Amino acid sequence: MESLSSSLKKKATEQHYRAEVMIAGEQLRLRLHDGKLIKDRRYHLRTYPNCFVAKELTDWLIDHKEAPDRETGIRLMQKLMDHYIIHHVCDEHSDYKDAKLLYRFRKDDGTFPLSKDVKVFMRGQSLYEKLVSVEESILKVREENSVKYQRTFLGCEMIDWLVQEGEAENRKEAVELGRALLEHGIIQHVSNRHHFFDSDILYQFWINFRRRRRLTELLNENSSRALSESPDSPFCLRKLNPDPGNTSFLSVQTNKEIKIVSAVRRSSITSLAGNSNPYFSTTPTLVFPPVAECNPKSVLKRPVTNEELLSPGAPYIKKTLTIVGDAVGWGFVVRGGRPCHIQAVDPGGPAAAAGMKVCQFVFSVNGMYVLHLDYQTISSLIMTGPRTLVMEVMEAIE
Repeated sequence: MESLSSSLKKKATEQHYRAEVMIAGEQLRLRLHDGKLIKDRRYHLRTYPNCFVAKELTDWLIDHKEAPDRETGIRLMQKLMDHYIIHHVCDEHSDYKDAKLLYRFRKDDGTFPLSKDVKVFMRGQSLYEKLVSVEESILKVREENSVKYQRTFLGCEMIDWLVQEGEAENRKEAVELGRALLEHGIIQHVSNRHHFFDSDILYQFWINFRRRRRLTELLNENSSRALSESPDSPFCLRKLNPDPGNTSFLSVQTNKEIKIVSAVRRSSITSLAGNSNPYFSTTPTLVFPPVAECNPKSVLKRPVTNEELLSPGAPYIKKTLTIVGDAVGWGFVVRGGRPCHIQAVDPGGPAAAAGMKVCQFVFSVNGMYVLHLDYQTISSLIMTGPRTLVMEVMEAIE
């Protein structure tokens, strides 16, 4: 069985970092369009479409807790410049200056370099989104050597699926596709030892395309696992394939024109090249130790029953929260069951702004009583609901 060389692992690790920069950059681009920081601007009798003022963006990064200070904000945007995500509108400055200068995302003016690696990445993301959107997906949590892994599949299962879905003409072509995905770090053997084969070897999608990235992650170039991919991360809850006017939780996906980004509310890299290309793109990685499933300890100090919540004189108050999803979702995690509780809240997301806090119990979702439901069912209700989410929560009286 062919094993992975150190050079292949190194290449995949580099591809992974580049992919993270691309994803973070695209998510930022959509948020800035949504916040109207990117717009047509006039300077010296000339109009520059779809651009932003560097100084204003640095202010925004600090205000939205994406950077602790201006120096960090400048370093973050320089990373995007170094990876050809943004550039000065006239290409007169090769570095990012915290001044009243106009910069633009290359995706917004068609100058983003569509290399073979980028195409591989885009193909990988397209396959991932397609796999997670079907009811009976081959992607499952599986255990090997007493360790649980997320987003896993057997090599032969993937081959079957690729051929069945018309993603490959035959098994040979499907194997070549799988090997390309592995070499670009999009998938990997769970123990990171084997290449891709048409066999019952267990593989996984290493990258979580749906996780919302913090820009400061870009500064951890030598630590590709700086941030946990735990399903309990508040940045995992993002919607998939929302209809116009609807937003869902879990995703990072966008095929719409910029002018309707706010309505679609998706943030993804599918939009990096406009239409989806037959081959792939440059991203994820094949990296270090395997990603094991993480199940963080509940934030609750002790278990609470429905009877306790609803009993007369119970030390809980009911609050109604109206949360309007932003370009990447709502920004919180529900866990537990009967009753479910808020496990995590993105401090810079819409839920936090609406008053959501950890340890609150979910009473209703969009008018539906949910104290008797588990968190998977509640998450599904939220993901298939409207962009404006109305939740009743019960909070302990301090």
